[in-house]
Amino acid sequence: MTTDDAAHPFEPVAGRLHFIIFLGIVAAVTAAGFLAQQGTAAGTGHLDLLPIYVSAALLDWLLFFFCWRGVRRRGGTLRTIVGGRWPTVWHALRDLAIGAAFWGAFTGLTWWASRYLGWNDTSKIVEAILPKTPIEIGTWFGVSLTAGFCEEFVFRGYVQKQLRAYSGNIVLAVIGQALVFGVMHIYQGWSATLGVTAFGLTFGLLAAACKSLRPGMMAHAWEDIWSGWLSGVLFH
Repeated sequence: MTTDDAAHPFEPVAGRLHFIIFLGIVAAVTAAGFLAQQGTAAGTGHLDLLPIYVSAALLDWLLFFFCWRGVRRRGGTLRTIVGGRWPTVWHALRDLAIGAAFWGAFTGLTWWASRYLGWNDTSKIVEAILPKTPIEIGTWFGVSLTAGFCEEFVFRGYVQKQLRAYSGNIVLAVIGQALVFGVMHIYQGWSATLGVTAFGLTFGLLAAACKSLRPGMMAHAWEDIWSGWLSGVLFH
């Protein structure tokens, strides 16, 4: 494969065995999430969140490096997945504007669903791990930036491109990566998992429309910062 992915949009970005191993890792992480959920539910008092945050960030980076290695073996580069690079400052500002507009629309939609449909995608498990102290808040920023880059690269990049190559259909690819993304968060409960899957679906559509992960990476990182900390400071 060349680095010009746009010329060959339906070629796999990594080998089939590599993708199968990735799905096995997803299954293992999902199982580990259930075990961690039981430990959290059984615990009392304030959780020690820093190890949880560090573990989450480490997992994201390990998944990123695993997927990136598969792409490299196939002859691709980081730009193969992300979607090229910014040729000018204008293009960077354009992606920032797209990401901000998309985040605003996504946040408005979730607010509407919460207010008028009574849907709440925040479980007690999620609430228990939100940052409270200054050091937790600072670490949360790092985790949010990590998630914005790594999770978009892995799911909206690697997985979505693999599924598009195998199915030949971008719609199936977007839905498929959203389901994989949601399954990894099933330990949070069904309502939260549905929300994560909807998140993956909308961000997958953004990546497909823009042919770039950059707007989604920025929107994802900001959404985690907003929903995990800043919205609570401003509105509670």
